Amino acid sequence: MDRFQLMTDSGCDLPMSLCKERGIIPLQLSYEIDGVTYLDAMDHADCHRFYEWMREGKVPHTSQITPSQYLDFWKDALAQKDLPIVHISMGSGISGTYNNALIAKDQLLQEFPDALIDVVDSTLASVGYGMLALASADLRDQGKTPAECGAWLNAHKGEINTYYTTGDLSYLYRSGRVSRAGMVIAHALNIWPILNLDAGGHLIVQEKARGKKKTVQRIHQIIGELCPHPENQVLFICHSDIYAEAKEFGDGIQGQFGFKDVYYTYIGSTIGTHSGPGLMAAFFYGKPRTM
Repeated sequence: MDRFQLMTDSGCDLPMSLCKERGIIPLQLSYEIDGVTYLDAMDHADCHRFYEWMREGKVPHTSQITPSQYLDFWKDALAQKDLPIVHISMGSGISGTYNNALIAKDQLLQEFPDALIDVVDSTLASVGYGMLALASADLRDQGKTPAECGAWLNAHKGEINTYYTTGDLSYLYRSGRVSRAGMVIAHALNIWPILNLDAGGHLIVQEKARGKKKTVQRIHQIIGELCPHPENQVLFICHSDIYAEAKEFGDGIQGQFGFKDVYYTYIGSTIGTHSGPGLMAAFFYGKPRTM
């Protein structure tokens, strides 16, 4: 019997089909384009349509999960199953979502003082905290308690490394993530940034490389330095509607380092709103991230 309910949100970039299979309950976020609100369906067809709209010049807008949304989500879950909740949130370093979850938790406990809920700051984005959700599903299925699961997550979340890159900074410029001058220079010199998350979950530009080939080679070097046992884990590759390039990227990493398998998934609308199409990223367990 399950000892807790496992919850997260659709920014984890796991397909809904996989979430249902593993008993992960996601709060589905929404985005707005041209005044119309769309629910994140958490499937690849929906993601493809989202990026096609961006290529056509449409500008999506997203918003943080509010405390009231969390309250409704958790109350509904508690009404269906009177079990403790472990909720894995997008990292506080890139979003205020985690803080809103804490506000909602305080409000929930005022109404349901006996409720048990553990909100975990993943310090990650995208499938990085999707990986934590999958690990938590394994722990739950092994009969671990909510406290044991939460302790494992906090002990190991810093070991998930993620490296992003893209050759098109125009969408990051539109969202205010890079300056206009930085975008112009990068495009003129064919500079590809290598972005990652520090220990606190803040998005940083770790390095810059000239051209896609050198960028991918450098990411290979970084993985070699940070990942001592790739043969024991699955490599996760996320992309914003460039599957062929992402497949080549992931297959190259697996071929060099011998990861047990590679799982390919889309970067959904939560991150995709800011990155636009063309981004790809590798996620793996390795040496702890630093500041």
